[in-house]
Amino acid sequence: MTAKAEKTPYRVPAEELDRQREYAGLVRTILTSVYEPSEPLAFVHTYGCQGNVADGERIKGILASLGYGFTDDVEKASLILYNTCAIREHAEDRIYGNVGAVKRLKRENPNLIIALCGCMMQQPRVAEKIRASYPFVDMVFGTHVIHKIPELFYRRLTTGKRVFEIPDSDGVIAEDLPVRRDGSVKGWLPVMYGCNNFCSYCIVPYVRGRERSREPEDILREARELVAGGYKDITLLGQNVNSYGKNLDRDVDFAKLLRAVNDIDGDFIIRFMTSHPKDCTPELLDAMADCRKVARHLHLPFQSGSDRVLKAMNRGYTAEKYLSLIDYARSVMPELSITSDVIVGFPGETYEEFKDTLSLIERVRFTSLYTFIFSPRPGTAAAKMEDPVSREEKGRWFKELTDLQERIAGERTAAMKGREYRVLCEGYAREGVLNGRTSGNVMIEFPEPAGRDITGGFCTVRVTEPLTWIVRGELV
Repeated sequence: MTAKAEKTPYRVPAEELDRQREYAGLVRTILTSVYEPSEPLAFVHTYGCQGNVADGERIKGILASLGYGFTDDVEKASLILYNTCAIREHAEDRIYGNVGAVKRLKRENPNLIIALCGCMMQQPRVAEKIRASYPFVDMVFGTHVIHKIPELFYRRLTTGKRVFEIPDSDGVIAEDLPVRRDGSVKGWLPVMYGCNNFCSYCIVPYVRGRERSREPEDILREARELVAGGYKDITLLGQNVNSYGKNLDRDVDFAKLLRAVNDIDGDFIIRFMTSHPKDCTPELLDAMADCRKVARHLHLPFQSGSDRVLKAMNRGYTAEKYLSLIDYARSVMPELSITSDVIVGFPGETYEEFKDTLSLIERVRFTSLYTFIFSPRPGTAAAKMEDPVSREEKGRWFKELTDLQERIAGERTAAMKGREYRVLCEGYAREGVLNGRTSGNVMIEFPEPAGRDITGGFCTVRVTEPLTWIVRGELV
């Protein structure tokens, strides 16, 4: 890696972050005067992907700096904040329903602050709907201003007016924000934000901005902090991690970053997501194979097995290219577990084209799939395409696909019986039964050992009972 660039144009200046810390102090003073001797409690709920979860941990870190404690009981909250997702229509409908449900709490407690943020709020049409139809919502802010939360709260508390902050931005990177992590075993580590791909069905580039990579020094510092804090499962995050480093004036890419994280002292496992096939390279797969700490799991969304549909999706690769990547990956990592995303019923897709998807699934034999019936997102190119196939017909295709994957998954787990796996024990599945994941990201349940607490550590488990999506086993 070459010397650090002098200036990253999308990085939030240190002076701005200092200004936000001053606002945090002012907000803390105001909240103390209102709630002393107790503390105000925040109910924070995050929807959507791991990137949203990572954002949520930073949001909670900032709220803690303002003087908030936290509660899982919405009835006890002084602040209700929903960190939203825009990836599918169903996710948006859930948000509207949940926001409507807390109107009663606002009526009972006028001092309650209701705030909405995240991807869904970054869409102007959504922000305007909230402004017009949900007057009891106090604050709405988008994905690019998380670092400005102290200032936004100060404006709300000192003026009593609603705050809407949805800048039209290519995006920023704000380092050194406080983080309040949700767990003590698994840690989320963003390496880049945004997306330049503009897949025709996807709203992400419009709500997350353009691709922008964190400096490797900042990533490695946070990774070392996670390891020092006892985290054993570290997931590197980005809308497309394979693009990491492209916008940095540095000799660095994701394969090199992966090797650098692997070189950090400590016993931990490295995962990453999400990868885009058009940017997945043999160099990256070689790095995975070479790095002992990198999980033998690759999440590589293919979306469709039809080249015509892939072109309409603007995915930038063919089914043959995808399969060649899989073949190479398994040649250097024979034990590799592969998962993927699939869209069923993309506008204009025919049943014959859908059968190409089934053929690809049969060929690759994925460990598991995240499968979705196409959901039009306003503002994307696919939302304007003709879509003659009925929802009912797509539902039949969907079941055909899930039945196929269920058979394959059952066959794959059956082959695990009697084998031993190194497993990170994440916690309890239920009383007396622990669970964890193999390096290949397969969930395994096993009895708790008498007199020992092994949560948060690695252990060896022999598979005794394969099920379809998980397996059960015993400690070796």
